[in-house]
Amino acid sequence: MFLFPSLLVLLLRVVITSCSDAKPCEDAQKACSLISCGIPVTNGTPGRDGRDGPKGEKGEPGQGLRGLQGPPGKMGPPGERGMTGPPGAKGSKGDRGDNSSKGHTSAWSLQAFSLGKKHGKKLYVTNGEKMPFSKVKALCAELRATVAAPRNAEENRAIQDVAKDIAFLGITDEATEGQFVYLTGERLTYSNWKNGEPNDFGSGEDCVILLTEGIWNDVSCKSSFLAVCEFPA
Repeated sequence: MFLFPSLLVLLLRVVITSCSDAKPCEDAQKACSLISCGIPVTNGTPGRDGRDGPKGEKGEPGQGLRGLQGPPGKMGPPGERGMTGPPGAKGSKGDRGDNSSKGHTSAWSLQAFSLGKKHGKKLYVTNGEKMPFSKVKALCAELRATVAAPRNAEENRAIQDVAKDIAFLGITDEATEGQFVYLTGERLTYSNWKNGEPNDFGSGEDCVILLTEGIWNDVSCKSSFLAVCEFPA
């Protein structure tokens, strides 16, 4: 019954004796803690990947051989139209054109002075060609002129001198039969009809010609006679 307490007292003395030096006792406590708490550790499962870091700077080109260029990609959609650029420099003068391709207009321009006659404020010109009245009108219109139409005896004589042949005058009764007017629609201010004319022979004479002797006759507009154009001088 007294043996057990005596054993405890003996053990206590041993501990006190071993820890009489403070430093070795402290080291012993540390060693004791490490021993008593040292549980074997095994590797755990890998954790989740972290976020991507910032993009690094572009590296130097590799030293290997460069690969072949790939095929071109698809054409993209057209872009918006840009602003108009500044005008370019003036080009050199081109070669002279071929007058032969300009037809009647060029022929008239070249012969305007040699075959023309000025009277008062008008200039009468002919190219010496005969054609239907519709073509005479079109030809004079190309020249920004009108078919010659005398308003008095002096102008009638001037047209006669230029034509030197039977020529159309800018006078018709196409709008109203028997009522001859200028192509502008104005009533005649002068006339020089041949005796018995106009007679509308065959019910188809709506145009007027100037005969070589200076008198007028009504004829079919489909007939071909000389063209004389009239310009304001």
